[in-house]
This record gives sequence, C-alpha cells and structure tokens, in this order.
Amino acid sequence: MLFWFVIAYWLISVAIGLIAATRVHNTKDFAVAGRHLPFYMVTATVFATWFGSETVLGIPATFLNEGLHGVVADPFGSSLCLILVGLFFAAPLYRMNLLTIGDFYKRRYGRTAEVLTTLAIVISYLGWVGAQITALGLVFNVVSGGEVSRLAGMWIGSGTILIYTLFGGMWAVAITDFLQMIIIVIGMLWIGGEVSSMAGGVGAVVNHALGEGKFAFLPPADPKEMIAFFAAAVTMMFGSIPQQDVFQRVQSAKSEKIAVWGSVLGGSLYFVFAFVPMFLAYSATLISPDMVARLISSDSQMILPELVLSKAPLVAQVMFFGALLSAIKSCASATLLAPSVTFTENILKPALPHLTDRKLLFWMRVVTFGFTVLVTVYAMYSKASIFKMVENAYQITLVSAFVPLLCGLYWRRATNQGALASIFCGIGVWLAVHLAGGEDPFVPAQLAGLAASAVGMVVGSLVKQLVHHDIHVHERLLRGHYAAEPHGIAHEGIGAVHKHGQ
Repeated sequence: MLFWFVIAYWLISVAIGLIAATRVHNTKDFAVAGRHLPFYMVTATVFATWFGSETVLGIPATFLNEGLHGVVADPFGSSLCLILVGLFFAAPLYRMNLLTIGDFYKRRYGRTAEVLTTLAIVISYLGWVGAQITALGLVFNVVSGGEVSRLAGMWIGSGTILIYTLFGGMWAVAITDFLQMIIIVIGMLWIGGEVSSMAGGVGAVVNHALGEGKFAFLPPADPKEMIAFFAAAVTMMFGSIPQQDVFQRVQSAKSEKIAVWGSVLGGSLYFVFAFVPMFLAYSATLISPDMVARLISSDSQMILPELVLSKAPLVAQVMFFGALLSAIKSCASATLLAPSVTFTENILKPALPHLTDRKLLFWMRVVTFGFTVLVTVYAMYSKASIFKMVENAYQITLVSAFVPLLCGLYWRRATNQGALASIFCGIGVWLAVHLAGGEDPFVPAQLAGLAASAVGMVVGSLVKQLVHHDIHVHERLLRGHYAAEPHGIAHEGIGAVHKHGQ
C-alpha cells in the first residue's frame, strides 16, 4: 500500500512539473524563470533545494555518531551560506542581470577565469546530485520492500526527475519546489509528533541527548581538532556561495528586495527544520535501541526509514516518505538544472557561435540529459555516504571560485591576473595536500587551498600586471552597466572592453 501511495505522489508531482513547462519560451525562462518569481516562491525554492537527502538521511546519521559537533558543515554552514548570500551577494549580483554565475567571472576577469571557474562549479555538482540519486535508489528499495533494487531505483528516480526538468527548467523546479516545501514541512511535523509520543515526549529525547553529550558543539581545545572544525564549517558556508543553484534563485526573483530576503528567510527556515530529522533519528535510540545498535555501524542512513517502517502507522509512513521524496526531488531537479545551464552558457555557447536563442535552449536540454546520465553512473559506483558526498562536493568551489567572487564584488583592485593566481594557487595547494598530505593532514586540504587562493588573489593583483585588466570593470558591474542587455549577456560588448584595455 505504501509503495502505491509513493508512486501516485511521484506521478502527480511529475505532471505538475510538465504543466509548468508551458511557461518556458526561451533560455531566460528555462534558466531563471524569466526573473518573475514572487517572494514566497523564492523562499520556497531556496528552502526546498537545500532540504535534500542529506538533511533527512545524512545529517541525522552523522548526528547519532558524532553529535552536534559533527554537523557543523550542514546545517550550520549551509544555512549560514544562504543567509550570507542574501545579505552580501544577492543585491549586487541581481543588479548585474546575469544568466549564470559564470557570466560574472567572464565580465569581471575575462574568458580564462570564466572557463576555469565554470568547470570547477560543474564538477562540484557531481557529489551533490550523486547524493540525491543514491537516496532515490534507497527510498524506492525500502518502500517497495526490496522489489525495486537500489540500482533500478536510481534510474527510475533520475529518469522521471529529468522529464520535467528537461522541459520545464527553472519554472518547473520553482513550482514543484513550492508544493514540495509544503509537503516537507507538514510531513516532518506530522512524523515528529508520532515519533515524539512513542519516545515519551520532546523533553525525554532532548534530556537523553544532553546526557549523552550530543549537544556539545565546539571541538576539544586541541589545535588540530579546532582547525578541522573550522575547515568543515567554511567548506559549505563559503564553498556553496559561488554555485549556480544559489545564483539561479537570486536571479529568478521578481525584484532585488525579494532576492535578498527570499535567500535570508529560506536559509533561516532550512536551519530550523533541519533539526527535525535529527530529533527523529535520536528518538530511535529510545524507541528501538536494538535496531539502532544494528544499523549504526553498518548503514546508519537507514535508521530513520527503518524506524518509520517498523513503528509508525501507515498514514505517518506516507507523510514521512512523501516528505523525503519531496526533499530529494526538489534538490535533485535544481542540481541537475544548474550545472547544465552553466556548462551550456559558459563553455558550449562560445564554442558554437551564432546560436539562436531557440538553439541554445535545445543545447541546454541536451546537456541536462547528458549530465543526468553522468551523475547517475557516478552515484552507482560511489562508496561515500550521502553526507560525505555533499560535504566534499564544495571543496573545489571553495578553493577556486569563492575568493574571486568575493574580491570581484568588494575589492576594486582585484585584477584578472589576481583571479587566475587565486584559482591556480587554490586548486594547486588543495590537490597537493590531498596527494601528499596523508589521510589526516594537520591542515585540511580545502582550508589550505582557501588560504592559498586568498594569497594568490592579493599578491597577483598587487604585483606588476602581466595579464590585461580593465581598471573600470568593477565600477561598471556594480552600477549594473549591462543590466539592460538581453539576458544580461553581452559577449561583443565585453570583448570590446577587453580589447580597449589592451
């Protein structure tokens, strides 16, 4: 019975996504919903995109093993990322009227920086989308009682999400995200009430967790532990900022004010509701300690689904798995769309000159299809946990794209040479520590890479400039110099600016 409820919900949500596809007429509609999303929809799509499989399955499993200290990356770092985007990045980026985050690097630093950062951003999505595909396989396997294998579940899930993302783009993602946010909130609160009553109430669960030291947040007073804690926090806090999915939600807003406060409220809601699955999973230690002891070392991601299936009534099961599927679908559709749009606009389009908007839309869909197949294959062979897949995904953008974005907006002396030095130094040091630093280096690779990226930007920008740089580009961008141009894309104009500087 549960399986057929899940199938019915799945088909209805796909149908809604396909209906939303009727709003897509050009690349701007496909990529940023024509910049028409109202406040409630921006808030919903920010929240729903981040409330993914790692929030429901990965974070609770990590919390059971390591306590609050172990989840500093997510939800603490990730929710702060969204709030920081709203407060410091949304307004200036919205005024630039760009189609992709790669367009910012192109305008601020030139074609080479655009290509390098775009490739880093696209690669980073492998882990995040892979985590959602892995979770889809797990859910279909669980609700079918093992009749659908995890592998088959991955292909069924990714294939059906692809259908409405392929045709509806950001419009389909935004409308389904809004509906899925409602289901996530209702489902999580419903199952929270059911589980709380089984565990003896919220107070009993919280007091037990306090007694076990699960709410200890800060690391021990040991230099290595403190550095590792800080590195985990900044990986998602800063590494998630230069991402196309975050940028799309900013650019899809109807106004600058909506872009700012939609991000802030969406991030705040995410932080609050991310604690519900942690509460549910810890309740399992009181309700079914034998089951937790059996799964904690073998497959801790299964603790929450197993608890719901074995202890909750059918209605609660439907609400939980409906919320879980909503979380996965909203996250997966957004993270399939984002890298596909970025790759098409910033890598493929310059290689295929004279593309009409209709042809560009066609190629965005082709790339979306190809990326879906790629990440599904990646998820099939990845051995990492859902939480680790997501946490590791942002290391490459942290060390290559964050510093150029921050300095490009807030440091007028940042130059093309500084950006290239930042990218190469960040990635170079990150790779060097990974390859030569052992499994547990004193300074984690992503933190060393971030420091090298910052040094590269400052030194590269202040020494003698061997790479061309237009000294007025910073002021023009912040004034929204290109905002009136179609889609915010001005390939010829930018080229003229750079040639003039030469």
